Amino acid sequence: MTTLTLPLTIDLTDVHFTDEQFYQLCVHNPDLNVELDAQGALILMPPVGGESGNREADLIVDLGLWNRQTKLGKVFSSSTVFRLPNGGSRAPDAAWVELSRWQSLSPEQRQKFPPIAPDFVIELRSRTDSLSTLQAKMSEYMNSGVRLGWLFNPANQQVEIYRQGQAKEVRSLPTELSGETVLPGLGLAVDRFSDESV
Repeated sequence: MTTLTLPLTIDLTDVHFTDEQFYQLCVHNPDLNVELDAQGALILMPPVGGESGNREADLIVDLGLWNRQTKLGKVFSSSTVFRLPNGGSRAPDAAWVELSRWQSLSPEQRQKFPPIAPDFVIELRSRTDSLSTLQAKMSEYMNSGVRLGWLFNPANQQVEIYRQGQAKEVRSLPTELSGETVLPGLGLAVDRFSDESV
C-alpha cells in the first residue's frame, strides 16, 4: 500500500480547504490520518504495522524523557497536525517545540492544529511509506523552519539527518545521534533495525 495523494488545488478557483475546513474534515473523520502538502494536495496516510508503531513509540518515549528532565519544550505524537508557515498541514511521527515558541500561541491555536513549525521532527519509514515521499516531506519541514529532523529508514538500515541550511547527512546503523544545539544534552544510541521491522 502506498500513500494516496489527491491534488485538490489544481486551480485556486477549484476545491481548496481553508484551515478551518481542513480541521473540520479531520475532526469529523477521526479514523483517517490526513495531511495537506504545501501545494494543497490532500494526503491520506495508511496505518502502520506493529513493529513500526512500537519503534515510533520508543522514539517518542526517548524524546519525552529527555524533555521531562530539561523542561525545555513540548513533545508531540504522530496524531498532532501542525499548520506549517509554507501552507502544509503535517503530522510528524514525533515532534518537539521549544517552550517559549509554544507559549507564544494562543489557547485556541494550541487546541486546534498549531500554526507553527516544530523545532525538531522525527519520521520513521514503515513498509507502506515511499522513501522519496518522506524525503520530500522532510524538505518541506526544513523549508518551513524546522531546525533538525531525523528520518529513520529501516529498509536500508540508515538514518538521514536534516539540519536547517545544510545538506542532509546519511548514516548507517548502528549510530549515535545528538540533539545538537536544538535539543541540548539529548543523545540517542540507535541499533540496527530487526528484520521484522523492515
